[in-house]
Amino acid sequence: MKKIKRILVYQVDLPLHEGSYNWSGGKSVEVFDSTIVAIETNDGEIGYGECCPLGPFYLPAYANGVRAGIKELGPHLIGEDPTQTSKLNMIMDRCLKGHAYVKSPIDIACWDIKGQLAGKPVCELLGGRYGDDFILYRAISQVDPEAMAENVKQYRDEGYKRFQLKVGGNPDEDIERIRLASNVLEPGDKLIADANTGWLMHEAARVVRAVDDIDVYIEQPCTTYEECLSIRERTSHPFILDEIIDGVDVLVRGHSDRAMDAVNIKISKFGGITKAALARDLCVQLGIAMTIEDSWGGDITTAAISQLAHSTPTEYLFTATDFNSYVTVSTAEGSPKRDNGRMSASNKPGLGIDPKMDILGDPVMEIN
Repeated sequence: MKKIKRILVYQVDLPLHEGSYNWSGGKSVEVFDSTIVAIETNDGEIGYGECCPLGPFYLPAYANGVRAGIKELGPHLIGEDPTQTSKLNMIMDRCLKGHAYVKSPIDIACWDIKGQLAGKPVCELLGGRYGDDFILYRAISQVDPEAMAENVKQYRDEGYKRFQLKVGGNPDEDIERIRLASNVLEPGDKLIADANTGWLMHEAARVVRAVDDIDVYIEQPCTTYEECLSIRERTSHPFILDEIIDGVDVLVRGHSDRAMDAVNIKISKFGGITKAALARDLCVQLGIAMTIEDSWGGDITTAAISQLAHSTPTEYLFTATDFNSYVTVSTAEGSPKRDNGRMSASNKPGLGIDPKMDILGDPVMEIN
């Protein structure tokens, strides 16, 4: 029987190539604070996971909270079998209420171990690999409308065909952002106007009415489920829910209310691959398209995203993301890289990554 012998925790700063990442409400991040977790078994296997919240003002998660939560939770996991991921999740939920993002890197690391022991990539353990690769989106950071349209053109030249336009600011400027960005699209491209909860209902109502003639997806216009549903009922645009999607209960409710056409499945918001895969499988059964992603991260998060995305039936995978291409620091060899706006999961066992220990440095925490 495999047992968790030791948990090591590392902290890594991830600066951005573009200098900063900006979205609704004037929120901005220049350097992401990422936590990388290593789980070592009694036989010497080591699995890795990562959690990187998008600052402390996006979701109810923050970087120091990841490490504080692991310090609280970790001792309860020593001696447990890392390959029994469902049981391990029950133990984590019993020992620490809520705080799904704390549990996520632990769960991901356990899946890495499961894949290593099985000699298979995680995607094959999650149901199989669909196709040779999958499509990515590019997030277009919120700046002035003309610059955002130019950024769409730039990233289109790099092969991207899905563009998540960060709106949720001044409605008049957002209308212009959507119009200018749509003007540079080519056949086959898709534009998502992502407000990240930034509009009040009257602002969202104005925007969706003003862009009624444009082929654009509307993503999470307002803060609450009820507010978003009210906007959904006023527009014919395809509708995506994101920030409020954190469990199977809201997926069932949203499907019943016809509240959305697609959802974003953020791995850390569900607590790791185990529960994110459960949500993914439910979406497939309900006919809901998905973006597979996370709040942020580097090479290890991108590897986890790729494994879950590549095991998702192609017709239900709206898109996924390659966070490691946004940051200047690489934390692992073998992490998937984008190729003409697409990506594929590693064929190597587990996540298929080999952490760069010189980048990770000394652990900030050890639990044994």
